[in-house]
Amino acid sequence: MLSPNTNMDFSAASTPKGTSRAMNNDSVLTARGIGKTVKSGDSDLVILRDIDLEITRGEAVAVVGASGSGKSTLLAILAGLDTPSAGTVELEGVDLFKLDEDARSGMRGRSVGFVFQSFQLLPALTALENVMLPLELAGDAEAQKRCRDMLVRVGLGERLHHYPKHLSGGEQQRVALARAFVVRPKLLLADEPTGSLDAESGAEVIGLLFQMNREYGTTLVMVTHDDGLARRCQRIVRLAGGRRVQ
Repeated sequence: MLSPNTNMDFSAASTPKGTSRAMNNDSVLTARGIGKTVKSGDSDLVILRDIDLEITRGEAVAVVGASGSGKSTLLAILAGLDTPSAGTVELEGVDLFKLDEDARSGMRGRSVGFVFQSFQLLPALTALENVMLPLELAGDAEAQKRCRDMLVRVGLGERLHHYPKHLSGGEQQRVALARAFVVRPKLLLADEPTGSLDAESGAEVIGLLFQMNREYGTTLVMVTHDDGLARRCQRIVRLAGGRRVQ
């Protein structure tokens, strides 16, 4: 999964000038020739090899594969949280890796929501404060009302002022969903969103995720090891040995 220590900057920024490129009008995310190689002792370890991927607006796509197949690395690269050794990623026509880190963070703040296996809630903040964080960083004057409404939407209207340690795993993931959707992202990236939950809580969270995804018209890319969950998506992308396979 994506590292819990990944630097997620929710701040907004203006669209970088001169970075827009021609693309399919229905495309939200386009990856071409993605490769990732890292040093392992005296040799190179190839994690991803020549991955092409195009995600269209409103689509729900599952990325599946065995452990070590490169799923989470691919998701991190698609988000601009990790840098590929080769290839390009365009988010809404902007080449992410022609931007500096501040500009990439701005793109994520404007257009991308994240849901992680480990929730990534800040323990010193209440549920409401965790959901408000990206909107406050963006200077949204209506942050508190919007976040209260979103927590009610995910069934946590009575838990606004509870800290993560006082919430169940399923409730914490609902807070994470509220935080992801409150910014009205065009793209939602989910990395094993039920991996830390029991079967009942996981089913509730996934039902809510798909319902909200349809409601807000968000494009979803989800890494999962659960074939049943993957089949609920419109399309499955399968990785094996760092390559995309049929």
